[in-house]
Amino acid sequence: MPYINIRVAGSLSKEQKENISEGVTEVVAREAGKPPESVLIFIDEVERDNVAKAGKLLSGS
Repeated sequence: MPYINIRVAGSLSKEQKENISEGVTEVVAREAGKPPESVLIFIDEVERDNVAKAGKLLSGS
């Protein structure tokens, strides 16, 4: 069973999560030769205060 974890800084709408899940499932099922029903996706939304890039918090604080 393909297990996919997607982490994003900030939040996504339900529609965005549905679209991402559909697209990722399609690609992974096709390329891995697995049935779409076997693709498991977790979407983790992380507060921008908890993510840094180049030593700076994404929140800009």
